[in-house]
Amino acid sequence: MMDESPQTMDVPEKDRLDEAKLTAWMADNVEGFEGPLRYSKFSGGQSNPTFKITSPSGTYVLRRKPFGNLLPSAHAVDREYRVIEGLYPTGFPVARPYGLCTDPDVVGTDFYVMGFADGRNLWDGTLPDYAPAERTGIYNAMCDTLAALHNTDHVAAGLGDYGRPGNYFERQVARWTKQYRASETEHMESVERLIDYLGRTVPEQTRTSVVHGDFRIDNMIFHKTEPRVIALLDWELSTLGDPLADFSYFLMSWVTEPEGRSGVKGMTGAETGIPTIEQMVTRYCTATGRDGVPDLNWYFSYNLFRLTGIVQGIKKRIVEGTASSAQAEKSAAGVYRLADAAWDFAVKAGA
Repeated sequence: MMDESPQTMDVPEKDRLDEAKLTAWMADNVEGFEGPLRYSKFSGGQSNPTFKITSPSGTYVLRRKPFGNLLPSAHAVDREYRVIEGLYPTGFPVARPYGLCTDPDVVGTDFYVMGFADGRNLWDGTLPDYAPAERTGIYNAMCDTLAALHNTDHVAAGLGDYGRPGNYFERQVARWTKQYRASETEHMESVERLIDYLGRTVPEQTRTSVVHGDFRIDNMIFHKTEPRVIALLDWELSTLGDPLADFSYFLMSWVTEPEGRSGVKGMTGAETGIPTIEQMVTRYCTATGRDGVPDLNWYFSYNLFRLTGIVQGIKKRIVEGTASSAQAEKSAAGVYRLADAAWDFAVKAGA
């Protein structure tokens, strides 16, 4: 079986950290820390560069904002840290928060340090190296983790003001329209139609919870041997909102072709052990006390529109030379495909 621990690489020159300043900061701010430290960069990911720090006192993870000109509200590591800090005492599976630094003098930009979750990081949703029963266990664990997040009392966790009041989807359609416009590099007819359609047809919001914003298999660390999530990672897009945003985004895997990432379309059922979309809906609804979910096509269209906005941002950063990953260029080519797929679901939803 392949190595499923999170992979690291040597740190490129442009991403180097000031070791002396970082060591001093950690000595002052990270409980139990002892230097000296060594660091490497985690592979993958295009938003906030993430580093593995090893020292005599243990292993830590540092996430910082990218360098360069950034879109307003993007890469808010202080928000990521706040949600982890709020959820950690509730027992929800997040890495232990150690400290947030907003002084650019230490590494050049805002960053935070959290514990290292030592487990499996799975990328391929079809789980090719696993037996059917193991796949079922992993999918049930993901579904249960999402339900647990949505059942968490966010007010008691100190996150009562972590998002704005009012309809989440209305705000999100407006936000991603604005983000898309801020990073637009050319006119795309399918995006123009989506902006009009989604803005006019926002569903009513009936529940509010913390929403993760990017809930998929590769943003989780699983226990080394048990079908259990030990840490949900990458909270950059989290806020208070409609839990159906997360749940429908999770279900996108079932309508996405297997591509070596989260897609499992055509791969579900008893033979593979990957639960069907109906089984996931039933499990989630049972755990969260729902009597069902609305027509998912609108939500699928919205999720793909949002991804279009995110990938367009990556494309713009490539044009300006600030993108963080070699994968970025490949992702940018996906803008057209995402926009067209989003419009297809809008048509199924009645556009």
